[in-house]
Amino acid sequence: MSKTERHNAIRELVAAAAISNQEELRRKLIKRGFDVTQATVSRDIHELRLFKGPNGYALPSGNGNGRNEDEDLPSIHDVLSSFGLKVNQALNQLVLITTSGSAQAVALGIDHEDWSEVVGTLAGDDTVLIICPDLKRASQLRARLEEMIG
Repeated sequence: MSKTERHNAIRELVAAAAISNQEELRRKLIKRGFDVTQATVSRDIHELRLFKGPNGYALPSGNGNGRNEDEDLPSIHDVLSSFGLKVNQALNQLVLITTSGSAQAVALGIDHEDWSEVVGTLAGDDTVLIICPDLKRASQLRARLEEMIG
């Protein structure tokens, strides 16, 4: 089956029921005849720009109606003011603490900002590691993030 068919199946599954983690989504795809690994599911989630909220994965538009995805995405300021709790700095790295289950959505929002201060992000459940190119830019980004968190 094609990637497009798999992406359409993921959209249907996410729109139909709460899916709380990648393994659950992988099992549902296997039941539909897709032979997928966790890595493939992870890439698909990123490509579809799914975000993980309190009720599990959701489509950026909330309902999968095919509109431009960016129309329905909240601003990074909104995401951080809603889900960000605090930022700690360790040299050129920032550790952003979020509400439980929202780190992936926050990291995705930061990645999509394409800020020069960000080399990359890694997200857990309630923690985002932000890697910056140097100490100066990490300090600048920490101040910006703290302002957005409020």
